[in-house]
Amino acid sequence: MSSQKRIHLIVSGRVQEVGFRNAVCLKAKKLQLKGWVRNLADGRVEIAAEGEKENLQLFIDWAARGPKAAVVSKVDIQSEEEKERSPNFRILP
Repeated sequence: MSSQKRIHLIVSGRVQEVGFRNAVCLKAKKLQLKGWVRNLADGRVEIAAEGEKENLQLFIDWAARGPKAAVVSKVDIQSEEEKERSPNFRILP
């Protein structure tokens, strides 16, 4: 049984114009996660991440707080089927 997992997050609150995507990318890389982050037109941030279950849980816990300038009000989390892993974590336009 693989300890790899994939999650999809939608983060609400004051999460745009506060360095949230850059902070997500740095945290994901530190936790050796693969995937992407992007802003949504409605002011939320969308994240897809794959990696070790333990590291994903640490990432979810961090995303619920975000960087200092962010104010996270809600994090919607869905587990997904593993997909082809990205070679790194990146910020999408």
